[in-house]
Amino acid sequence: MPNDFIGDLTKTRLFDLIKPLLDKKKSGMIQIKGNETGELYIEGANIIHARTGDLAGEDAVLAMMEWGSGRATFDWEASTDEQTVFMPTEQLLMIWTNRENEWNAIREYIPSPNVVFRIPLNGGPEDKNIHASQWKILALCNGTKSVAEIAETLQWPLFETSKALCQMAQDGLLERASEKKADQTIQIKRTVNGNFFPIIETELRKVMGPIASIIIDDKLADFGESRDAFPEDRLPPFVQSVGEEITDKTKRASFTRSMTEFLARKQK
Repeated sequence: MPNDFIGDLTKTRLFDLIKPLLDKKKSGMIQIKGNETGELYIEGANIIHARTGDLAGEDAVLAMMEWGSGRATFDWEASTDEQTVFMPTEQLLMIWTNRENEWNAIREYIPSPNVVFRIPLNGGPEDKNIHASQWKILALCNGTKSVAEIAETLQWPLFETSKALCQMAQDGLLERASEKKADQTIQIKRTVNGNFFPIIETELRKVMGPIASIIIDDKLADFGESRDAFPEDRLPPFVQSVGEEITDKTKRASFTRSMTEFLARKQK
């Protein structure tokens, strides 16, 4: 599969990687691998299909545009008959541009997703009506959870969470308490136990033979992780990424089913 590396999202926005391909009317698949994985198909000057996790279509495109890490590659031979993006591409990119302008305003209050908020010590405005969604946020703003952790707990997009927190801070319902250091977040992440990699390698070997260990090592390199300290919360995208290497649909389904059942047992 001719995957050409086109950029690192820690250094370049996805928007800036996609735009030249659209301007040149290229066709193919942009694939992103990192903390999350996603695929975005372009045909001519149009985005026609996108998928990441449970999201597809325009929602997936906008979600991927917000990612700040991951390796992006372009496969010019890939194509798809599936269409999930129906909005004109120019309109979709304009929505992202407008959203980016909103992000710039939000970052005055929330410069990073590691910022921690709390309820003001002297209390908020007494005559302010608080919506149901704001109560959910207030319940989590105890001075210890970061913006990213609140978004994860509520299962909301980071943009929507940040936007709501920003508005609540402007209204006096919340105030900044601190900002967690990056290594603080890393320290609290759980890593997988020793039986995960033997199991995934065994399952992959059933359908791909001896090359299984090489594929897993290559995926670990893509994710920038090691077998000894692989974060537990990155298991689902890792399993998905490994499964994408299985070209036979029946074998891929069997592998995915086995690993999904294994992950479900781990969570019990």
